[in-house]
Amino acid sequence: MTSPKIDSPAKSSAPVIRVCVVEDDSVVREQLAHQLGHAAGIVCVSSQRSAEAALEEIPRQNPDVVLMDINLPKMSGIDCVRHLKGRLPNTKFIMLTVYEDADVIFKSLLAGAVGYLLKGRAGSSAQVLEAVRDAAHGGSPLNSLIARKIVQYFHHQPARPGTEQPITTREREVLELLSKGLPYKEIADMLGVSIETVRKHCHNIYEKLQVSSRTEAVVKFLGK
Repeated sequence: MTSPKIDSPAKSSAPVIRVCVVEDDSVVREQLAHQLGHAAGIVCVSSQRSAEAALEEIPRQNPDVVLMDINLPKMSGIDCVRHLKGRLPNTKFIMLTVYEDADVIFKSLLAGAVGYLLKGRAGSSAQVLEAVRDAAHGGSPLNSLIARKIVQYFHHQPARPGTEQPITTREREVLELLSKGLPYKEIADMLGVSIETVRKHCHNIYEKLQVSSRTEAVVKFLGK
């Protein structure tokens, strides 16, 4: 099996974000590798077209971030993340998929994914690179679908004393803007804060959803 060419990063003294791509579509896989290889501060260290190949290669690479397709030929991307997460607890997994089904989102998050991007909306280089940088720096990349789910959760499921921490007014504002599909930079400009602050709010929201029980929190916000 011949892997697509991985572009070498531009020389820089700053640390780079090491990324692996798992995608069975060769065109999409090569496009992602190219985008990552030409981005400042990011390097694509390997790409695989199946979960089986990923399970063998990714632990050797120990990447910072993995872009994982869900609909792989044999083992699914969700199962692949579940297996890899136990071996690579510090690696951040972002799911790439065409699915908007809530059950698929639920299973992805429970498997250990920190972010979820829809392929139709993640096609631009800017969105993919923003999600990679976000995850690498401790954030939780949220697309508008997930943001809407969380907004609905907080609207209809008030926090129980002693379990889930209350969401702040600013965190709710961030979620409302995310649910409209706005990118981090535009949200930061509208709120008069930095992109890092927006990322931190998203990270805090995920933490609050998972305070009492990760499974219970995700099930509840997805309306299960």
